[in-house]
Amino acid sequence: MFSDTAVIKVKAGDGGNGAVTFHREKYVASGGPDGGDGGRGGSVVFVADDGINTLSDFRYKRKYVAENGQKGGPNRCAGKSAPDLIVRVPRGTLLYDQETGRLMADMSGDEPFTAAQGGRGGWGNSHFATATRQTPRFAKPGVPGEALEIRLELKLLADVGLVGFPNVGKSSLLSVVSEAKPQVADYHFTTLSPVLGVVRVEEGTSFVMADIPGIIEGASEGVGLGHEFLRHIDRCRLLVHVVDVAGSEGRDPLEDLDTINRELAAFNPELASRPMLVAGNKCDLAEDRQIEAFAAAVREKGYEFFPLMAAIAHGTDALVRRCAALLSELPPIRRYEPEPVQRPDPAVLRDRSVTVTRRDGVFVVEGEWLLRVMRGVNFDDEEGLQYFERVLRSAGVIDALVKAGASEGDTVSLYDLEFDFVE
Repeated sequence: MFSDTAVIKVKAGDGGNGAVTFHREKYVASGGPDGGDGGRGGSVVFVADDGINTLSDFRYKRKYVAENGQKGGPNRCAGKSAPDLIVRVPRGTLLYDQETGRLMADMSGDEPFTAAQGGRGGWGNSHFATATRQTPRFAKPGVPGEALEIRLELKLLADVGLVGFPNVGKSSLLSVVSEAKPQVADYHFTTLSPVLGVVRVEEGTSFVMADIPGIIEGASEGVGLGHEFLRHIDRCRLLVHVVDVAGSEGRDPLEDLDTINRELAAFNPELASRPMLVAGNKCDLAEDRQIEAFAAAVREKGYEFFPLMAAIAHGTDALVRRCAALLSELPPIRRYEPEPVQRPDPAVLRDRSVTVTRRDGVFVVEGEWLLRVMRGVNFDDEEGLQYFERVLRSAGVIDALVKAGASEGDTVSLYDLEFDFVE
């Protein structure tokens, strides 16, 4: 089953905890702290893979979790860092942050993209030894890995897109000008997913052509599988509008041309100005006067016209060569620029200010830097708590609480941590 959208959850690995160990050696009465650092957690990395052409796999597996880093060991041995988790997607896949809608990456090139960064490993107790604290019995826990929800959207990378109503001969045309083998049959919506084919014009000249499933009236509003089909036209540099010039199904070919063009413009106004050629197929079923009248009307609208009998490859060579000539003058396939991440100002990161408010008798302390410090403190360890208390005093948090009116025994809340105030 073809699928071109999916929403998945990714979680990078947590950093390994630092170790609390002490040197043990024969004839050494009291060795110092030698706990090693934890290893870094694995990151979640996306890679474009030409062997994949659909997002179907992501409908069945929706969660991707990288391994955690190993904890530190004795003798200052660092824990092993976890390998990155590689997620392979079809070339042309766009990655969006589901929560914010921000475009994170366009997986059209060969550069990998790190979507979720693995957490740093925590420091072992060897880092916390000082002249006055020679036996630190605490270490830093590993930093949690990043986690987020990502929306995947596939937009095919094709130079030429074949558009038109169902059953006008788009698949037949692709099958005779390339080695692609789309399903061809005499009924509507034979093609239910876009098909790519490489068209070789001559030595050193080729381009990619996409058979876009039949678009119908109302497709821009989601009628049928409108949006699923239309999004794959977005990157095409050149459009070839295939029309049943004989009107073999009772429709007027000129009305078909106008209808599809309206749907393209409604979906994306920029598509209305996209270079387009008109291919009049099934000329063997039409009278000469029908072909001539349609060709004149098409040229009056400003389009080049190519009469075809795609089933027997009649007229296809001229169309293919004209496509190649136009593509040589057009800009390359569009790539989407990711939206930059809004990173805090370095001055803000250095800011150690806090806000203290009193709510229902509780003193609430808030500060962006406090969250970062708290992620690296093991509050289950007594010496870890002492370390955190020293940070609060040196940063002026205790003084801020006193200024706000806190006294002995009052409750203080620091995000998910609550304690009784002691001056």
